[in-house]
Amino acid sequence: QVQLVESGGGLVQAGGSLRLSCVVSGRTFVTSHMGWFRQAPGKEREFVAGISSWTGSRIGYPDSVKGRFTITRDNVKNTVYLQMNSLRPEDTAVYYCAASTDRTYDGGTYFNVAYWGQGTQVTVSS
Repeated sequence: QVQLVESGGGLVQAGGSLRLSCVVSGRTFVTSHMGWFRQAPGKEREFVAGISSWTGSRIGYPDSVKGRFTITRDNVKNTVYLQMNSLRPEDTAVYYCAASTDRTYDGGTYFNVAYWGQGTQVTVSS
């Protein structure tokens, strides 16, 4: 059974930083493309970041977070991270870790999710 477990959410003031972590079990992590999504109340879930399998050579972000968020992966720890800097109130959402089993991920904003984590709340106060 594949499990994705996020941690690191919380309350932070605007301009602050948080780092989210997601530990993956039940699947060979190194062969999975990994991503982060978020969903704010009343809005659709949206792609936040993606990183390709193995070396993570392909990375993608939407314009809304580019330059502020950084996704990385540690294949020894089976963990993917999302470093979030310069946070804004509009970044407030539940953040979800995701894994893709597609053959490739090209570093764009399309990320085909096979597995989801349970989500972690991020709240940015103004």
